[in-house]
Amino acid sequence: MDGFDNTTLRGRVYQHLRDGILANRIAPGTVLQEVPLAESLGVSRGPIREALGDLAAEGLVTITPRRGAVVASLSKRDFLEAYQVREALESLAVQLAVPVMTDEHFTHLEHAQERMMEADARADFLAFFDANIEFHDAWVVAAGNGKLLDMYRRLIGQMVPYRRPSALLRGGLDRSIAEHRDILEAARARDAQRASALMLRHIQVPQRRLMTLTEEEFARETEGAMETMAAGSMAAPARVS
Repeated sequence: MDGFDNTTLRGRVYQHLRDGILANRIAPGTVLQEVPLAESLGVSRGPIREALGDLAAEGLVTITPRRGAVVASLSKRDFLEAYQVREALESLAVQLAVPVMTDEHFTHLEHAQERMMEADARADFLAFFDANIEFHDAWVVAAGNGKLLDMYRRLIGQMVPYRRPSALLRGGLDRSIAEHRDILEAARARDAQRASALMLRHIQVPQRRLMTLTEEEFARETEGAMETMAAGSMAAPARVS
């Protein structure tokens, strides 16, 4: 640890915990206790406390009196509400982005789309969703509205651990790729209204399935999907260096 100032160490701890949450190595509902974390990562409690505060600000953990920091989890209602907000943010982003998009923006989106297709072909689920997040984020970046981007990234940060259940609700990766292609074609034609409507429809697909599930069915499907996603990925905690 010698040579790292507190700010650097705080950032390393934050990134380590964030990566674990997003990859579902640290599951929703997990209690993150300062002392065990400090011991497993080989750091003092200060950087742990600060990193947990950063994760709470991002919406990935919830800090409550007595219980401490708990990895955020979404109920069926939470998930549905998150999707409703997401559809509003992304459809607006597309409307703002299409009139001002450059060749660079389109190239970025096409590269993300190609990576999704390659990941789908080799059944690499995590790589697909990394590229999928990049694809959707690129529209919000292209919109050029900083407030919109801040709101969107915070929301997506809360939803990322649920990307596997989201895929099951959607019904397959091929459909997602085809819908992305249609959105891109509308944007290239500078048809902002059509591109926005297609994005809205794309995001509403999982919502329609979600609304047919009971809370118990949602919890069961989510648990099974998260276990599948995490299978084989659990490892002993690495020391932060």
